[in-house]
Amino acid sequence: MAATGQLLTELAEDLAAGGSDVSVVTGRPLTVSDGSIRRGIVSRESRNGVAVVRANGTRFDARRFAGRAANYVSYFASAALASLSIRRPDVVASLTDPPIIGLVALWTARRTGAKFVFICEDIFPEVAALIEDFQSPLVNRWLDRVNRHLLSRADAIVALGPRMRRRLVEEKGACESRVTIVHNWADADAIAPAPKDNAFARAQGLADRFVVMHSGNVGLSQNLDLVIEAADRLRSHANIVFAIVGNGARRPALEAAAEQRGLSNVRFLSYQPKDQLTESFAAADVFLVSLKAGIEGYIVPSKVYGILAAGRPYIAAVAPDCEAAIIARDHACGLVIAPGDPDALAASVLRLSRDGAATAAMGERARAAALLYDRRRAVAAYRDLFARVTGRHAQAHV
Repeated sequence: MAATGQLLTELAEDLAAGGSDVSVVTGRPLTVSDGSIRRGIVSRESRNGVAVVRANGTRFDARRFAGRAANYVSYFASAALASLSIRRPDVVASLTDPPIIGLVALWTARRTGAKFVFICEDIFPEVAALIEDFQSPLVNRWLDRVNRHLLSRADAIVALGPRMRRRLVEEKGACESRVTIVHNWADADAIAPAPKDNAFARAQGLADRFVVMHSGNVGLSQNLDLVIEAADRLRSHANIVFAIVGNGARRPALEAAAEQRGLSNVRFLSYQPKDQLTESFAAADVFLVSLKAGIEGYIVPSKVYGILAAGRPYIAAVAPDCEAAIIARDHACGLVIAPGDPDALAASVLRLSRDGAATAAMGERARAAALLYDRRRAVAAYRDLFARVTGRHAQAHV
């Protein structure tokens, strides 16, 4: 259900469909609907042409640091064991989270003579600073050293946008010539513009309202208290509704805040499965993309690409050099406001709600921009990167 998991699933399956031999070392899914996942430290299965090796670490409560730490360490150990079963690869690619898993990937690459590609979905230790229940300067210094070590040893590094690229080069010492920008993406065939008056919107009472939607993880990196404050300012506008769709660490506190203030114009809805995203997204008139001030470039909000595919504009409550702000300005498909400014958010919502023609035009430009960040383009960029780093034109074993 996590965005990175969905993106990497699409990447692996598309590479396999294009002729690459792809193996994935991963943990167990959060939910298992069949008996295909066997117990044991390592288990194996196949999914749409991809060989999946399950590294079955512990699954303690991740809401506390001790549980997360145990899960990270046990996954690290089981992933190292699982990697021994994969035949000699041409490329070993790793994400940045869990923050130590890149060490297993680097070890596997060096052990097998493969190239190591470091895909920076986020940057540590700055992302770790978002965790509110545990802060340790010692742990953060160690994470910084691990991250810098992996960046210095990588044969290629993927940044999700220009701001992240600058962070990696200027702050983390990454070699500029090794950093390639490959944006995250959405499948513009699977998510497409649709009528607002649809089954989902009618079921949730949104079809006849101007809907401002946050869709995705309700986590620590966003500043969604902004929604509560803006909704409070707009409570007299009965036609405007804020919809928070998804789950996460911050949702209980936000629900409590909305209830305490008696905000009937804030709705909390459950995570929507992938095959229903078109109708869910279509229920929105405008989306909200937010990040806490100072975190831009360490995290890139991938939800932007699904919003573009749905043909909806968005309000980017982010720093002006954040990737979400750059896309909004370059394609005139959104408004950019300062992060954490509820007055600016309320004013932007009112502006869009009162000018349907301008809002619709922004949505049309969003859909046009989506085709530049489509799934096929991103997979082709990864395929080219893997071919380039190995010096081969043939399909690589990844």
